[in-house]
Amino acid sequence: MRLSAASVLAAALVITGCQSVRDTLGDPEPNPGPCPNALALYDAHRLVELNGEALDYDNVGFTAEILNVVGRCRYTDARVSPIDMQVGVRMAFGRGPAAVGTEKTYQLFVAVTRTDSVVIDRQVFPVTVRFEPGQDRVEVVEEFDPITIPRATATTSGSNFEVLLGFELTEEQLQFNREGLRFRVSAGQN
Repeated sequence: MRLSAASVLAAALVITGCQSVRDTLGDPEPNPGPCPNALALYDAHRLVELNGEALDYDNVGFTAEILNVVGRCRYTDARVSPIDMQVGVRMAFGRGPAAVGTEKTYQLFVAVTRTDSVVIDRQVFPVTVRFEPGQDRVEVVEEFDPITIPRATATTSGSNFEVLLGFELTEEQLQFNREGLRFRVSAGQN
């Protein structure tokens, strides 16, 4: 296959451009291991507040749902054991027909665990959402920076840990989620 002079020049400019960006931003050393998984706990990734006995849309108060969790990490030093983890979460909040007021504070937990095992640390953060007049949906992005994940030794891999997020729920709300039920304020709307 023959390349034209223009193709070679274009490729050289692209490579040069990438190199100059890398030089400008700095070329950080790659992590010596993988980052822990950052994810929403299925049973606690959404919250539906019901004001009334019936499972009816007219009884839906405030709702919340974790839409996306992203994380990136940095092994602080090969000789030091912690991993610093940055976590971002995108959430959607709703105000249903039975919601009282225009503001709601949700409780979001962030837990560091050994993968599929014991909780190492767990903290709860308030997320206050205000709904403007006529507004029934709000999206919010929260960032947690940094979360320090302890390691026994500098050779312990980040794949041995998880960062789990979810909402603090009542027993009824937890059961609602486990049964796969859901109400979204945006359901049926364009």
